[in-house]
Amino acid sequence: MSLKSLVLCSDEKIVRVLRRTLGDLEIGVELCSDAEGALRKLTRQRFEAIIVDCADPGSAEVLRSARAALCNKRAVAVAIVEPATGLRSVFDTGAHFVLYKPVSSERAKSSFRAARALMKRERRRNFRIPVQIPMVIKNPQSDATLKVTTTDLSEGGMAVRVPRGKRPTGRWEVSFTLPGTEIALALAAEFAWEGTAAQAGLRFVDMSPQAAQQLRSWLQQNSPEAEQDDPPVRCHLTDLSMGGCYLEISSPFPVATRVTLSMSAGSVELRAEGVVRVMHPDKGMGVEFTQTTPHHRDALEKFLSVLTENRNLLPELLVEPEGLESGSGASSESTGGSSEFDDPLLGLFRSQAALPADTFFEELRKQRSVAVSATASV
Repeated sequence: MSLKSLVLCSDEKIVRVLRRTLGDLEIGVELCSDAEGALRKLTRQRFEAIIVDCADPGSAEVLRSARAALCNKRAVAVAIVEPATGLRSVFDTGAHFVLYKPVSSERAKSSFRAARALMKRERRRNFRIPVQIPMVIKNPQSDATLKVTTTDLSEGGMAVRVPRGKRPTGRWEVSFTLPGTEIALALAAEFAWEGTAAQAGLRFVDMSPQAAQQLRSWLQQNSPEAEQDDPPVRCHLTDLSMGGCYLEISSPFPVATRVTLSMSAGSVELRAEGVVRVMHPDKGMGVEFTQTTPHHRDALEKFLSVLTENRNLLPELLVEPEGLESGSGASSESTGGSSEFDDPLLGLFRSQAALPADTFFEELRKQRSVAVSATASV
């Protein structure tokens, strides 16, 4: 099953570059020369990517409509803009990636490699496997229980058959064993949509990394159309704290992307999960860690200690996307164990994210100098 993109662009030169680049990456192209045609396709077809030239009339409406269209609200949106365009206005319309003009094959391929990795993860996250699992779900507030049977299962949730006359809402506790295994999962879920009179959808919430990995592995093993994720991307670590890190990377992932980081320094290794909170196109991104377990904190403290004691040691880093956060994804509320009051790096992510890239990097350098001086004085 190939990836599909909807392209709104009337510039023939840009279209040629996009066709060649996306073809090399095995991404199909559905070209529209006007916004009206693009809007019609958004309501009738599913796409993994929406790509618009912001110079075309109606481009902003197409981006906003993609977020509202049921079948395309999880599509990765790419905006093609002039270098002087304000990024805040572009991101506010729903764009995840920005591609600057003039559009070269090299720059386009670099950006779309990152976009493709996210497109694959989003599609696989929403791919559903038909499976029937009888279970009893429980409402943690009222202690009410309900017998349901799944009709399909995905990384993000499940569809269930519910007793006629029952229209449950809110958050429920879901416990089941993955078919053919002894893996028992206990997950929080909320009713997200209604289908027929006897069917509804449950969306998983606050899933632990271990449970997510177990479910993902089972789905991969039982999916007839499973495809390989793109390999992790190498990046350069510039700043690290107990709450997050900043990474230099030519094709950063957009704000609200959930990522997994694999770090190594000498013989010390660290695997961390986080969410992108700051993104600077072509330059880098700031990631807030989302794990709060004692084991993760101990491992992170050890990693920081090794880097502090060995200033010339260059850590190796790999990053891979896990999907986009639900909702707006731009929330600045802390999901990790540190707050902006005791973690200056997170404070910078939250309070200065809207700064131009050069100004943000200057603030980052100032903060880094203060941290180095404090360490040297100990």
